[in-house]
Amino acid sequence: MAKNLHFLTSAMLILLILSTAKSENFSRKLSPDSQGLKKEKLTHLHFYLHDIVTSKNPTAIPITKPGITNSSTNFGEVFMADDPLTVEPDINSKLVGRAQGMYAFASQTEFGLLMVFNLVFSEGKYNGSTLSLLGHNAIFSGVREMPIVGGSKIFRFARGYALAKTHTIDLKTKNGIEEYNVYVLHY
Repeated sequence: MAKNLHFLTSAMLILLILSTAKSENFSRKLSPDSQGLKKEKLTHLHFYLHDIVTSKNPTAIPITKPGITNSSTNFGEVFMADDPLTVEPDINSKLVGRAQGMYAFASQTEFGLLMVFNLVFSEGKYNGSTLSLLGHNAIFSGVREMPIVGGSKIFRFARGYALAKTHTIDLKTKNGIEEYNVYVLHY
């Protein structure tokens, strides 16, 4: 009987402590208006990405070499990039931003890249805004589609996709220019 009374007293004490404990919430519901979320807009961006690997001033550099040397697809090679984004395919045309991030040869069967980039814009009303691109880029396919998974500033809460198409590539130098059409929903 004393054992049951002790158990009952302990259980009641625990329930009392739990019922009076202060709840620590880490989330709360907000109205979209409180965050400036109005009607969504669809924006189309068009630019050229210059990936310069071989030059006095490369914009992409290898940060790892694969441990194997018999890969015909460069599997395992990783590059860090700070590639210019321009209005035209000419590197001297107007600079509208930079693609900052990394890409890795992630396929053993094709030249397929894992792309992890922040598209950092520096022009007009988009100055200081970013888009985050994360996806697969089969670089020798015609048009490749990669998701836009977020953004900042004007592109806060962004989602969408990027279509990349090779404009030119030099297989000896590994330098290339890609044409991008990006479609983004944002507030």
